[in-house]
Amino acid sequence: MIIRKHKILQNVIITSVVAWLLLFVFLPNIMIIGTSFLTRSDNNLVDLIFTWDNYIRLSDPMYAQVMLHSLNMALIATFFCLVIGYPFAYILAKLPKRIQPLMLFLLIVPFWTNSLIRIYGLKVFLSTKGYLNDFLLWIGIIDKPIKLMYTPEAVVLGLIYILLPFMVMPLYSSIEKLDKSYLEAARDLGASKLQTFVKIIIPLTMPGIIAGCLLVLLPAMGLFYVADLMGGAKNLLIGNVIKSQFLNIRDWPFGAATSIFLTVMMGLLLYVYYRAAKLLNKKAYEE
Repeated sequence: MIIRKHKILQNVIITSVVAWLLLFVFLPNIMIIGTSFLTRSDNNLVDLIFTWDNYIRLSDPMYAQVMLHSLNMALIATFFCLVIGYPFAYILAKLPKRIQPLMLFLLIVPFWTNSLIRIYGLKVFLSTKGYLNDFLLWIGIIDKPIKLMYTPEAVVLGLIYILLPFMVMPLYSSIEKLDKSYLEAARDLGASKLQTFVKIIIPLTMPGIIAGCLLVLLPAMGLFYVADLMGGAKNLLIGNVIKSQFLNIRDWPFGAATSIFLTVMMGLLLYVYYRAAKLLNKKAYEE
């Protein structure tokens, strides 16, 4: 009787999850794909006329420039997240076990506040009359406020501020699971700390590095509100193009095509991660 009730509960849970995914994930994506092949209409948003024009427009130099600019800023943000996040994750993994839960809790605490609110807070902090300029003026480093907002650097800083925890967590997981016998063997064989780091630690934590880079790079290209609030009209991400097409220009088919293009790019990057992780695991097994 207990086993039967357990199976019924299991079937109900599985059915609920599948229904949820079909209704709120699969069906909306099918609708977006279908819309991307339709024609814009001023009266009905879309006309049921099949066309490839929405995807052909993506080759327009203007949109190609926005995509390249978006990818460039996402790559820069990913690089700095890695540079900042790796030492942070390494130190975190080396802390005493009784302190690690507290530090992880402090790392996750910002997620309790909406990221949009945090970007508004960062905007106030970096503005011409913000706290940072006031502090620099007070200690005498500058004699007049410096302009930090509405620049590419401000957008990159906003992306780093929002996405850094996504880099730290997979890095911490990889470093924390690192087999210490490899480090002891390197020390016994006379390897320096730099050689140990380059030849052993980095290769063994490469899955975490790749995962962290993807977790930062993929969302960085779509965080349109960061570009809106921190960068102004001249520093757009591909997410800004999608938002504008749906909400401002009302060209839903082209917005849908741009969304599908971004999704395909993300899928390709995830496939690269899968292949790289598989290759690294194969090499580690052979060694």
